[in-house]
Amino acid sequence: MALLEVRLLGAQVLRERAAPVAGVSDETRRLVRDMFDTMYEAEGIGLAAPQVGVSERILVVDVKEEDESRHVHALINPVITRSSSDTGRSVEGCLSIPGIEETVTRPTRVTVEALSPDGDPVRIEAGGLLARALQHEVDHLDGVLFIDRVSPLKRRMLLRKWRKSRTGR
Repeated sequence: MALLEVRLLGAQVLRERAAPVAGVSDETRRLVRDMFDTMYEAEGIGLAAPQVGVSERILVVDVKEEDESRHVHALINPVITRSSSDTGRSVEGCLSIPGIEETVTRPTRVTVEALSPDGDPVRIEAGGLLARALQHEVDHLDGVLFIDRVSPLKRRMLLRKWRKSRTGR
């Protein structure tokens, strides 16, 4: 078990578009395992490679829905190929911006295509919390944070709250 350092708001890697993974390797699989360990230790439901300082298109999620179903996925080079026109609002937080939460509007259903850690094609049709988590993590791969999905006024308030929590003023 290797815990990785979660990068916080302000780290350049969080604002860069991550590079596609050229080929799934043992190193990729080790990173996936370490990302799961790090996510569980931080009590999160999703983690993208840029959040641990690796600018590659890799994400992990472990989501438990209201109906008690559980979805655990590690995705390499994920692409959202379809999004519903129906949207929903829900509160989101982020391991890279601890202590900050805000309501974000996102499509309620998505289809994601990717590779598994074994290099096999994967297609996930998701709704509920899984759809939201997948969109949040794919955003990370594109250098987008959930605070970018709220109004400019809310974003300024959240950033002020973040700075105050870090500096005490």
